[in-house]
Amino acid sequence: MSTAETRDSGISGVLRRHAEQQFAGELDELKKADARQRPANWEMSPWAVCTYLMGGTLENGFEVTPKYIGNRRIIEIAVATLATDRALLLYGVPGTAKSWVSEHLAAAVSGDSTRIIQGTAGTSEEQMRYGWNYAELLAKGPSRAALVESPLLRAMAEGRIARVEELTRIPADVQDTLITILSEKTLPIPELNEEVQATRGFNIIATANNRDKGVNELSSALKRRFNTVVLPVPATEDEEVEIVSRRVAEMGRALELPAEPPALEEVRRVVRIFRELRNGRTEDGKIRVKSPSGTLSTAEAISVINSGMALAAHFGDGSLRAADVAAGLVGAVVKDPVQDDVVWREYLETVMKERGEWKDLYRACRAVD
Repeated sequence: MSTAETRDSGISGVLRRHAEQQFAGELDELKKADARQRPANWEMSPWAVCTYLMGGTLENGFEVTPKYIGNRRIIEIAVATLATDRALLLYGVPGTAKSWVSEHLAAAVSGDSTRIIQGTAGTSEEQMRYGWNYAELLAKGPSRAALVESPLLRAMAEGRIARVEELTRIPADVQDTLITILSEKTLPIPELNEEVQATRGFNIIATANNRDKGVNELSSALKRRFNTVVLPVPATEDEEVEIVSRRVAEMGRALELPAEPPALEEVRRVVRIFRELRNGRTEDGKIRVKSPSGTLSTAEAISVINSGMALAAHFGDGSLRAADVAAGLVGAVVKDPVQDDVVWREYLETVMKERGEWKDLYRACRAVD
């Protein structure tokens, strides 16, 4: 049994596999072909990490699929940052693949993307640093056995990448617990009169956006300790269509949906609607339209197509049609039942209705309304 098959055994029934499990074969091939210098405790060289993210053909002819479709220089900067002592902050509007890139970077660099802290308004300092097993603490007092290590602390000790998702959703005073870790590369444990020093290879990848409600701005002191890389929305319609098509195909296989792959034209229609509403004008620039309150990200376009495929598979003939797409499309656009409903109805009547080849989608969306 191959290494990849061994890793896959026992996890075939998992709903969503980690990146290092899903793409174990590609990671193994890259390691075999990688003769470049590797930073301490890295699974592969920066070149190989970038190739894993952006895709390419190895010397032996093996094809590495792209995980990120966009400007290669952005990924090169991100990887180069991780090879230094500065932490990486992936910044951008919701749905620009920040978490996706973060996961794959950690998988390629450390072989483990699971050292993760999910930022929320309720994230506490203990979740960022360490906590205590109170039964053990009361029985024997403060000790290493009573210490509950956070993913961040474990990553420091092991020389791996730690991920902090949605950093700006974490309360500001909790965010600032990272300052000592990023500056001194150490985490004091005063209760034990000890500290955990970061092993070479340790770094942090954080993600953040400034569009969601409940955003807590980063302090200047914390910002200075990150190298910020902005992930933009896809530059062209073709680029966004390729991203949506790839991700839908991957998720369709993972969910084992008994539906035909979506026709490229259906994907393109959803992407064009999202881009036009997001940009406030039609693709040809002839008609100005209002933008809804939501971000209408690429991730939401993927969700609309996946939802349509599920409808087509279980309640249709297996082929994605306008009626399958319409419900998810309306739900994605109309987040505010008053403001967004006006925006959507205006787009239906002034743009979609006038496109002769979109009559089926227009009627399906009107039926949902």
